[in-house]
Amino acid sequence: MSLEIKFLGPLEVEAGGTVVTISGARRIGVLVRLALDAGQVVLTETLLSDVWASSSAVTATKQLHIVISKLRDTLGPDAIETVPGGYRLAVERDHVDVHAFAHLSRQARAACADGATATADALFRGALELWRGPVLTEVDTPWAGIEAERLEAERLSVLEDHAELRLAAGDQRALAGELAGLARAHPLRERLAAQLMLALYRDGRAPEALEAYQRLRRAMVDELGIEPDAELRRLHQAVLAKDPALDLPRTRRLQHVPPAELPADVQAFTARTAEAERLRADLVRADLLSDATVTVIDGPGGVGKSALAVHVAHGVADRFTDGVIYVNLHGSTARLAPLAPIEALRHLLRSLGLDGAAIPSETEEAAARYRSLTAASDLLVILDNARNVRQVRPLIPAGPRCRVLITSRDPLATLNNARHLHLGGLDDANAATLLTRIVGVGRMEAEPQAVEEIVRLCGGFPLALRIVAARLAARPDRPLSHLAVRLADATRRLDLLEYADLAVRAGLVVSHQQLREEPAGQDAAHLLCLLGLADLPAYTPAATAALAGWPEHRAETALEHLLDARLLERAGPDRYQLHDLVGLYAREQDLPGDERASATRRVLHHYLATAQRAADLLNDHTEAGLYATDQAGEELPTLEAANAWLDGERDNLLAAVRQAARLADGSAVGLAHHLLWLFDRRGWFAEALEAGAEVLRQARERADWQAQVSLLQGLAGIHQQVGGLQESVRCLEDALACVERTESPRRKAGLYNDLGITYTQMERYDDALTALRGALVITQEEGRTLHEGMVRSNRAQVYHRQGRHAEAEDEARLALALTVKEQGNAGAVGVAHDTLADCLRARGSLEEAVGEFRMGIEYQREAAYTMGLAVSHWWLGHTLHDLGRHDEARESWRASLALLRDARLITPGEEARYLAQPVPDLPEAIKNQL
Repeated sequence: MSLEIKFLGPLEVEAGGTVVTISGARRIGVLVRLALDAGQVVLTETLLSDVWASSSAVTATKQLHIVISKLRDTLGPDAIETVPGGYRLAVERDHVDVHAFAHLSRQARAACADGATATADALFRGALELWRGPVLTEVDTPWAGIEAERLEAERLSVLEDHAELRLAAGDQRALAGELAGLARAHPLRERLAAQLMLALYRDGRAPEALEAYQRLRRAMVDELGIEPDAELRRLHQAVLAKDPALDLPRTRRLQHVPPAELPADVQAFTARTAEAERLRADLVRADLLSDATVTVIDGPGGVGKSALAVHVAHGVADRFTDGVIYVNLHGSTARLAPLAPIEALRHLLRSLGLDGAAIPSETEEAAARYRSLTAASDLLVILDNARNVRQVRPLIPAGPRCRVLITSRDPLATLNNARHLHLGGLDDANAATLLTRIVGVGRMEAEPQAVEEIVRLCGGFPLALRIVAARLAARPDRPLSHLAVRLADATRRLDLLEYADLAVRAGLVVSHQQLREEPAGQDAAHLLCLLGLADLPAYTPAATAALAGWPEHRAETALEHLLDARLLERAGPDRYQLHDLVGLYAREQDLPGDERASATRRVLHHYLATAQRAADLLNDHTEAGLYATDQAGEELPTLEAANAWLDGERDNLLAAVRQAARLADGSAVGLAHHLLWLFDRRGWFAEALEAGAEVLRQARERADWQAQVSLLQGLAGIHQQVGGLQESVRCLEDALACVERTESPRRKAGLYNDLGITYTQMERYDDALTALRGALVITQEEGRTLHEGMVRSNRAQVYHRQGRHAEAEDEARLALALTVKEQGNAGAVGVAHDTLADCLRARGSLEEAVGEFRMGIEYQREAAYTMGLAVSHWWLGHTLHDLGRHDEARESWRASLALLRDARLITPGEEARYLAQPVPDLPEAIKNQL
């Protein structure tokens, strides 16, 4: 495992690309002492002497063994080697900042000696930038104090060598400010004082140079009892005499090289062609003065924002004569705090040639200096991984020829003069291409199904795909299917999507933690954990409010915060969805057991209450409040609102039934009952059968007779719609048997009615009339006028199929009168008109039949009764065709087939084939309707 150890400032340790924490003065002391001799043996006696110092502990050797063991636990078992007489830290010396500092310093001094001043300047700066603060403050032993003094002395020596170089290059103004602070901190250091005097003198500040000499002299006399050395005294005299020898020849300057700071381009960069072209156009647009100078790429973590920005920047870098500056703002970097604006400005100003005291210490002053320097520049600035607008606003250059490319999870919507590009995941084809470029064509072509599954499980996230590709590349002997099977285990997928320094989970943790740290984001942070409890394809504010137990406006605000943090995606108006990988992370989060249970129950009962309200509106002969719930559900004030809710919540309602069944929640039966009826109306048959069957199985295990009646009746209706007539009869007969065990004999009316419909479809007309007669008796006895009308409508269908046309028409007209009398059920009225139209068509009264069909269509459209509409349009088409009105007939058939296609009962190809026929064949879905 690779190690990086930094102690030129607060201790920082990375093991395998991950920042680790070393706690305890002795653990830190042992690690630093080993790191000072990285790769070499440090004797046990030396470690005990230096780290334990004068400790009287007789168990110091045992304590050392424990410390070594703990360090190995943290750094890896092979990080510290036990050798005869001591230990050795197995790390490359240049991976320890103190050795890197020494190496760069030696190279800088050698470059100075060779006259390579620009190279030397860069090396000195690189060495000094490794210092982040006082050293070894965590260790309080004499050895640590001595070592800290030695390192500080070496730092000062390098600073002084660098100052000589800068003085020779004419950098006296910036240098004077830096050296003044150092001279105050080290008042007895003569070389430092001499450099400060020369810098001040060359900057036209001779009086200050003389005062610097006097301060040094007073300090030396007071503390040491001696005068400054002869060389410093000569410099003092030269300043007094304004000796021209002190002046710098005008020709001696360090040449400023335009920055070229882009990271390497991604060799396996894939897709994003349209996005890359748009970005290039934005960056090199000719009408510079009138267009936005900033382009923001936003999107969730791991979607490839940085890779796209760097790739595009490489393609246009040569267009910017003043160079390209790249700053990683660490807005969403695991275990690193976002860069403060002043820190980023220091980077930018150093890249533009400033340093030291020339860089203001306050953000506003530094930003103003930055704008001044860039006002006439032709510069490209890449601000990667920005946290928010506050972080990037001071970093925008002033020049109209400058361009800024920003990447962020935040959309940065309030940034002025900015274009925005939202980046989503890759499609399956491009995701497979990315894998192929890394893994190789041969392995990909050998297992196409495994490739398809891996791509699906990665959800189009380039980071996830890169991690998978790295795993595959590291194991060329393993088949792709091996990894595909492991990824399919949702409980392990995020663990597998972590490799070396790449991890999907780490990026999600950062976004989640940032929300926790913001007062306005704490609701959102908690909500993310709750969203993992509800297995919903999409989340609405109303359902989310039920899940969290909050008012709807509070839930919506939290959802919007999650959207801005790119932990949610927009799924339509007022709808949000979790990416699969974010959903896995959400489900990992820890919540108290009682909170998990109550939140899940609330959202399931929210769907039960709303489905019940929709069913009541769409079918006013349902029993209001049939299933008890303490949730209010959504307000559905009108029939249109109920239909719109059902359209939008189809997949969520299905998911709620499945989850309720899996959890054996009390809402399962009610949800399944309403789903079966609502889905039946819309022709959504296959999903309804699957969900209803599982809840029925549980009801049978509990011997819940009432539940079995509801579910069997609903399943029977759908079996009948899809042509499963024998199965429909079986369900209805089982339901009738269950009714005998309940105290609700009135429910037999609906079961007899449905049996009558199914028998009619089976052409068992006598059995149909017997069943319908049983239904009619019950509805008349109980005065259920609407139900009586529906039963009579079904009897009319039997009569006209038997050729009893006069009876059929009379029965149909009576049925229509009864349903119209019971106002409020548009669907039932529409079906009654349709039945009368069927009877009139069978008698040959085609013109009157057309009118009744059209009336039926109007009512059924109002009720959004998909299957009824499809049937009415179909037979209206045939009636119009029989009347010779062929164009109108074709339009009616087209409308019917479109309804069937939208309900997924026929494919677009089948629709086209039907419409290609002069008179279309009867679709199976129509054949199964009365």
